[in-house]
Amino acid sequence: MTGEEKLSLHPLRKVERVQTGVRIEKRLLKVLKGLAEYHDMTLGNMIEGIVLHAFEGKAPFSEKNLEKIKELKSIYELDLTSQDSHKLEES
Repeated sequence: MTGEEKLSLHPLRKVERVQTGVRIEKRLLKVLKGLAEYHDMTLGNMIEGIVLHAFEGKAPFSEKNLEKIKELKSIYELDLTSQDSHKLEES
């Protein structure tokens, strides 16, 4: 299926975006930015996609993306896992 065919099945939706000041762990942000750059999309679009998938209980990343994430985590020395969620404390 081509990109055009996918768009015709799921037309673009109009949304209102707002600027926000979100604090996030530095290395995690670097990995997210790297993945967004890899896909030639904005960080905001990347986060929206991840959250929309999570809200429906769907995995947001393909195996190929998970490999890229693993590579980026290694580059940016990100050793946090889902087990660390809600247990992070600023130094």
